[in-house]
Amino acid sequence: MNPNQRLAAFQAADLYVVITEAFCAGRHAHEILVQSLMAGVRLVQLREKEMSGRSLYNLALEFRRLTEAAGALLIIDDRLDIALACGADGVHLGQEDLPVEVARQVAPDLIIGASTHSLEEALAAQEQGASYVNIGPIFATQTKPEVTPLGLEAIDRIVPRLRIPWTTMGGITRANIAQVVFHGARRPAVMSAVTAAANPQAAALELRQIILAGREGPVQLH
Repeated sequence: MNPNQRLAAFQAADLYVVITEAFCAGRHAHEILVQSLMAGVRLVQLREKEMSGRSLYNLALEFRRLTEAAGALLIIDDRLDIALACGADGVHLGQEDLPVEVARQVAPDLIIGASTHSLEEALAAQEQGASYVNIGPIFATQTKPEVTPLGLEAIDRIVPRLRIPWTTMGGITRANIAQVVFHGARRPAVMSAVTAAANPQAAALELRQIILAGREGPVQLH
């Protein structure tokens, strides 16, 4: 895809599934990816912070093969080198990773996402050339237990100041995803809600249905 096609596909996506094998309930990341794609997920992030460069590259190549065949976007967490090497659509950078503006210079055609935890960080990433920002964690999360959740009000505070697409992550589950959709989220990112589910395909499909229903009208909160 060219940059415009990638951004259009990103805008059209609904559920954003982040896959880390340690959170796949003993299953291989490949299995979770296949089930997610079968559920219609078209935005996937490969997030492996402890894996060696060679192992991550090999896994990323497999993810790229499968996502490309499904017409899905592949984002690589942290590692711009791996994203470029495997032909991914983008990279997602944390506050301690390569600066957004540097990544943009190196990879002008890629989607560049940035994790942000405040209005100031979100605005800075936007000005530095991020394609999208992630706002989070919204709720308490196993992946960052030391971080204080921002709460749903963070969405209301940050989003009106953004000119670029955004996602939100952190403890989003079947029980609370309707709340983030109610606050305007159109591409909520989840990990364990899909990767650790007994039936990842069914879980992803149900979450997608909640998001899509929210795009059509007010979400019913239960």
